[in-house]
Amino acid sequence: MNYTHLGRTGLLVSRLGLGTMNFGDVTDEATAHLILDAAVDAGINLIDTADVYGGPQSPDMKQGYGTSEEIIGTWLAKGDGRRDKIVLATKVYQPMGLGPNDRHLSAYHIRKAVEDSLRRLQTDHIDLYQMHHVDRSTPWQEIWQAMEQLVRDGKILYVGSSNFAGWQIATAQASAEKRNFLGLACEQSLYNLTARTVELEVIPSLRHHGLGLIPWSPLMGGLLGGVLKKIEAGHQPRKRLADQIKQLRPQIQAYEKLCADLGESPADVAAAWLLHQPAVTATIVGPRTLEQLTSSLRTLNLTLSEQTLIALDEIWPGPGGEAPEAYAW
Repeated sequence: MNYTHLGRTGLLVSRLGLGTMNFGDVTDEATAHLILDAAVDAGINLIDTADVYGGPQSPDMKQGYGTSEEIIGTWLAKGDGRRDKIVLATKVYQPMGLGPNDRHLSAYHIRKAVEDSLRRLQTDHIDLYQMHHVDRSTPWQEIWQAMEQLVRDGKILYVGSSNFAGWQIATAQASAEKRNFLGLACEQSLYNLTARTVELEVIPSLRHHGLGLIPWSPLMGGLLGGVLKKIEAGHQPRKRLADQIKQLRPQIQAYEKLCADLGESPADVAAAWLLHQPAVTATIVGPRTLEQLTSSLRTLNLTLSEQTLIALDEIWPGPGGEAPEAYAW
């Protein structure tokens, strides 16, 4: 396993992170524990979850709600030094109840949310506490005051963001610097071969402020995972994925042919492409089974040639570079 610093911090994280959104939803607890054991044995130390993961992400559908954290908690409770082997990351923002303050980033909700996550995770601290989305209604002074208190109390170590725009990252950091606070350590964004908008302004902002980038959905919900071959084998995609396939079929065909010519699976090529991007710290893989995790590890040993990277850019062109040069001068 290769490790790298999380942005400008001294914290080392594995280049692959284990995403656990499927835990408690399509992956039962016993299988999830096997996946966690195998991930740690393979050297993965970044374990990523969220308070809302584990089932339908809606507070009026309690079944499975928050179960991902609970499953990780029962795994940690087995002891044997598990907690000291991982960098534990979770998130706050999403609705966790029907009350008016059961969501977003008020100091009130942050305080309650972190205590609930700690209880479900059966630990005394969270290594990376990520804001799942920007809160347009709460001032940064309030958010940072709440986060600083959690750091002082030893309940969290680092703060991250997710789904932030470049200017929102800059605003957050400017406010943190006024308080002599580290601020954000990383951003978790949608980033893959088909979704490259972050190259315009998010990635330049991260580079300027010294933040790490952790892409989520490296396979774009299965679109980059050999979907046409699966359809040929009789698999029927869900409507949203089917609509994307219809729109992008020529590109998908070219992509899957390129992967076949390389002798590599489309899923491995998609994840490897991300790890070839200089801004990327680690990419999240979200296996539903132990076999899928084992397959994902192949990515770490897959080196893409310059010719292959150029071919991938031709099939899946980005926005043209960074702003404003991508559209002006």
